[in-house]
Amino acid sequence: MTTTRDYYDILGVARTAAQDDIKKAYRKLAFQHHPDRNQDHPQAEEKFKEAAEAYEVLGDPEKRKIYDQYGHQGVRQSGQARAFGSFEEIFHAFGDIFGMGGAGGGGGGSIFDEFFGGFSQTQAGPRRQRGASLKCQIEISLEEAWKGTERTIEVGRNEHCTECKGSGAAAGSSSVVCSTCRGKGVVHQSQGFFSIRTTCGRCHGEGAVIEHPCKRCRGAGTEKVKREITVRVPAGVDTGTQVRITGEGEPGPRGGPRGDLYCIVVVKPHPLFEREGDDLHLEIPVGFANLVLGTRIEVPTLGGNETIALPARTAGNTVLRVRGKGMPSLRGGGRGDLLVRVNIDVPKKLTRRQEELLRELQTIEEENVSPERKSFLSKMKDLFGSK
Repeated sequence: MTTTRDYYDILGVARTAAQDDIKKAYRKLAFQHHPDRNQDHPQAEEKFKEAAEAYEVLGDPEKRKIYDQYGHQGVRQSGQARAFGSFEEIFHAFGDIFGMGGAGGGGGGSIFDEFFGGFSQTQAGPRRQRGASLKCQIEISLEEAWKGTERTIEVGRNEHCTECKGSGAAAGSSSVVCSTCRGKGVVHQSQGFFSIRTTCGRCHGEGAVIEHPCKRCRGAGTEKVKREITVRVPAGVDTGTQVRITGEGEPGPRGGPRGDLYCIVVVKPHPLFEREGDDLHLEIPVGFANLVLGTRIEVPTLGGNETIALPARTAGNTVLRVRGKGMPSLRGGGRGDLLVRVNIDVPKKLTRRQEELLRELQTIEEENVSPERKSFLSKMKDLFGSK
């Protein structure tokens, strides 16, 4: 599901709402429409997911800024939008709000546990714990970051056991409800007027135990393998950008859904260009005569060479802006610019003819002092006097 309703309307907050108010509004809606409380109202499931989608954007200041400026289209084009397909994904993404440990987490002690007795039962059956997320690093060139690329990487990870299919139980058997905690994963111990809740020591919080473990994985439900995964890197990424490959992380316990794989991008330095946001910077040497008389110069870009005009009497260290020849924006909205800084190319060696011409020019400059230089000499004389 990807809603077209305004995210602020979904959460019932003003566009100027503080981040804490947005968090509180989502938390309230999550409890109100939680499937465990609305098993006779199927529409609550969609409202539960819709609220999560809205909070996914508004709960992140950077994504919220894009949404405020460009709306739904902006966050979708930038790859920031996320439609949740299952309750496990929502619990995994926002577990920190409900005390569930956040990404890769799960387990007892959450606010949901307090509300529903420590055992979340959706319409699809008991909520299975999501697997942990994995991280990797991808190194690419600036050219690849400019146009987008693909990488095939090898990842060592756990897979569901081929014999027990992730259940951890031997063939012909299955896990059974823990008799100690009766499937809740927690036990209560009374001490005077107080009742202390702790993780069940027999099932370790899972609510079920395996009496006949699988011989291949010894009840773990997983086995270590290596997998080749193709990672699509979008155009416009920079060092530190995380590319998420959904469902390529570790499998969840007892056949639970997989976590995600996060690939952190590193863009190698370029011999010509330096990057600043979506803009590229380039320094180019230009001869003195061309700076004074003006000309057209050829400059490199990541998309091929471009010819640009160099105005007459251009001073050294001047920056010329070439629109739209920078990096594509990850958030949509076109490309950055190429900023060309022209430096005076002072030759280290001169031919005899070059030296003759420069000495002739030097003589002419002494005879015809420019207004700027004349003003400077006058000020210097006033300050220090003539020698």
